[in-house]
Amino acid sequence: MIYRDRRHAGRELAARLRHHAGRDDVLVLGLPRGGVPVAFEVAQALQAPLDVMLVRKLGVPGHEELAMGAIASGDVRVLNHDLVRQLGIAAATIDAVTAREQAELHRREQAYRGTRPPPAIAGRTIIVIDDGLATGATMRAALQALRKLRPARLVAAVPVGARSTCDELRDDADELVCVSMPEPFGGVGRWYDTFDQTSDEDVRQLLAQAAATAGSVPPDQASTARATGPSATAAATPATKRGDDDGDARDLAAVRRAALPFSGRVMMDMRAGMQVIFSLSEAFLTSSS
Repeated sequence: MIYRDRRHAGRELAARLRHHAGRDDVLVLGLPRGGVPVAFEVAQALQAPLDVMLVRKLGVPGHEELAMGAIASGDVRVLNHDLVRQLGIAAATIDAVTAREQAELHRREQAYRGTRPPPAIAGRTIIVIDDGLATGATMRAALQALRKLRPARLVAAVPVGARSTCDELRDDADELVCVSMPEPFGGVGRWYDTFDQTSDEDVRQLLAQAAATAGSVPPDQASTARATGPSATAAATPATKRGDDDGDARDLAAVRRAALPFSGRVMMDMRAGMQVIFSLSEAFLTSSS
């Protein structure tokens, strides 16, 4: 299935989650930024409150579109150890990227929530939503962070994902919903007609609009949400195939692109080593004759 945009994807996903509708223990969490428009539609359909789960991808230096891991609120860090080992990424490099992304995570917590505290998680059914799953690092970090807060049930839900990633995440959630698992996958953006970048302002407006619908937003924010309406969200930006800079919406071909320079260096080192051995052997034979 190819979705028109994230809002369309959210409505399709909501149909697979309708068994959670109308319950007062359900909380829908979108992964900023691209997962929030999807989560908004699900929360509206289920008549559930909407909030965000803040996660930041750890990009490989020089190939930032490729996730070597992710961090989430609660000082949780998840690494793709196989990829780190394959590319020879030093621990100091990982720590430096982590520190930079941690600062951005804190900035977004302030931007999205202001002084509002995080929602209560313990004892509730938590539905975590992104716009798609490629490597799964972002969703996995979110699920592991939330598990520490003792939810009654943890649900991971996406409109589209790589089959192998969806299968791997089944151990991290009590319930996993992947509406579409096409093969070959190729990347999340491939399965959207419009895959615009979602801005911080889009996220704030969707959260305000959802809170206004639930009747739990301050009057000044509620009036702003009603004035702007859905047209001020991500659907208002010009249509492009550009992917969101967060979430797990990246082409898996990035793995191959990142690995090529690494493989090239190994081959060059091997050729150089053979040349040294050949030169030393030639010198030895010459001196012996």
